[in-house]
Amino acid sequence: MLKRLLFLIAGVLAVGACSAQDDKAAAAKPTEWKEGQHYIVLAKPTPPAAGKVEVTEVFSYACPHCAHFQPYADQLKSRLPAGVTFSYMPVVFNPSWEPLARAYYTAQALGVLDKTHQALFDALHRDHKPLRTIEDLGGFYAGYGIDPKNFVSTAQSFVVEGNLTQGRERAVAYQIESTPTLIVNGKYRLDAASAGGQGQAVELALWLVDKELKAAKKK
Repeated sequence: MLKRLLFLIAGVLAVGACSAQDDKAAAAKPTEWKEGQHYIVLAKPTPPAAGKVEVTEVFSYACPHCAHFQPYADQLKSRLPAGVTFSYMPVVFNPSWEPLARAYYTAQALGVLDKTHQALFDALHRDHKPLRTIEDLGGFYAGYGIDPKNFVSTAQSFVVEGNLTQGRERAVAYQIESTPTLIVNGKYRLDAASAGGQGQAVELALWLVDKELKAAKKK
């Protein structure tokens, strides 16, 4: 109950909080990345399976800053060393964001995420389509070969409910306050504002990945 209360409080602070990302932040790379200034070490790290290193973008399709960051997310994915994984985690800061989080997990379950991820950002932020409900979203995904009824039933399934619950718990553990936020190996949190710009968020994430890979080799 306490975790959910803390998460709801964070949600209130973060409504429109994707705006915490400053597109005009300075782009110059610092001579040294500093803990507490450019990135945060989480109080209770939740690293992935032993030997794995991963980067997670906490986002929402509702967030315009996440839409702006998507090309940088693609760049980050393309530059990750072999064996390092990249994943997305939709967050729900208010009720209007929940159908979009469900849409993410549903598209993932139905095998169309890769071809619909950018397309949904475009539909919402470029084309300004009113995709507010699961039924609206079912109509959108119909354009990618998904039966709307199957989409709705999958969105309401036990599996998707479980993913949403897990996402809420991880968002509390990661102390997410704005989107987009990057989590490196369940241990480090950063965003464009802390890094000094969207491009610098990519560079910092790669630096932290390298840091984790080197630490793993020493074990």
